[in-house]
Amino acid sequence: MKKLLAIGFVCVLGFAKAQTWKTEDQYIQKFAPYAVEEMEKYKIPASITLAQGLLETGGGQSRLALEGKNHFGIKCKEEWTGKTMKHTDDAPNECFRVYEDPKQSYEDHSIFLATRKYYTKLFDLNPKDYKAWAHGLKKAGYATNPRYAYILIDKIERYKLYEFDNTSKDEVYYAILKLYPNLNNDAVFMAQLGQEKQNEKVAPPTVKVPYSQGSYAKKQAEVSDMVAANTKTALLKNILVKNHPNGDLKFFVMPVDADMSDIAKKFGISEKRLMKYNELEDSKLAKNDIVFLEGKNSSGNKKTYKAGIGETMHDIAQKFGIKLKKLYSKNRMEAGEEPRAGQLIYLQSKKPRA
Repeated sequence: MKKLLAIGFVCVLGFAKAQTWKTEDQYIQKFAPYAVEEMEKYKIPASITLAQGLLETGGGQSRLALEGKNHFGIKCKEEWTGKTMKHTDDAPNECFRVYEDPKQSYEDHSIFLATRKYYTKLFDLNPKDYKAWAHGLKKAGYATNPRYAYILIDKIERYKLYEFDNTSKDEVYYAILKLYPNLNNDAVFMAQLGQEKQNEKVAPPTVKVPYSQGSYAKKQAEVSDMVAANTKTALLKNILVKNHPNGDLKFFVMPVDADMSDIAKKFGISEKRLMKYNELEDSKLAKNDIVFLEGKNSSGNKKTYKAGIGETMHDIAQKFGIKLKKLYSKNRMEAGEEPRAGQLIYLQSKKPRA
């Protein structure tokens, strides 16, 4: 597994007031929802998953995390058929799994623990007993560092990650806000929280399936697909539109994975126009994506911002309601060039020449 990296310092978005966080705080804010979702599915303490992610990625800054979206240092193994990358860890040029996004890495970590015989005894433990899980992982051979369990426990207690063991995916944003109250100043985070409140109002759909002969597994899959489709439709009806701090632009946070055509149909705006407003080439939208219903501005509502872990220029343009082309120009960057974590991004005036 990945060795410890040095931890740097970066800033996280705050619209009304800039707020500086340590890299690990930023990681927690971003990935706690994934850890809690995995806890609900696989009964692995969210605190353990987050602490492992923090440790393996050095607060999200490791090469495996940034280039391969691999947050747990999981190597290829014989059953892996997806993309791979070479990385020097315990030995030179070892084969590591590459994921499409970090969420896939989080789920694969859960599956990795749930399906390996070495870890079966872990699932007999209380899912709220993070200390037992930490020592159980070390005993099962998850890592070679003799202090591995104590390092995990230290991270859990230092950042109060045990709070996430007592929440649900519907309440996780409240748990994050409890730990980081200054996120009240982050308009996008508060929009996410508002959308989660809206999502809670959507009752689970009732699906009636006529009887027909066939395998139970096939029928179960059909019902799951119908429930997912009905839930998606209900969530899209419940979108909460907000006014962005940058000029009161109308925007919202996606409540569920969907396609831009769904949004075009809902708001009566052509898909082509929405794609232009949001400067997208792919019409697929993921939960928590920011979507604007009108064209963005040429400048931001604050002077500068420090790029976060893995943030792209498009991410920053969406957060601040700025046209991507203008953002590149202000920062004297080439189209397609991405910022490093902690890089100062100019949102109003042009970056001074060196």
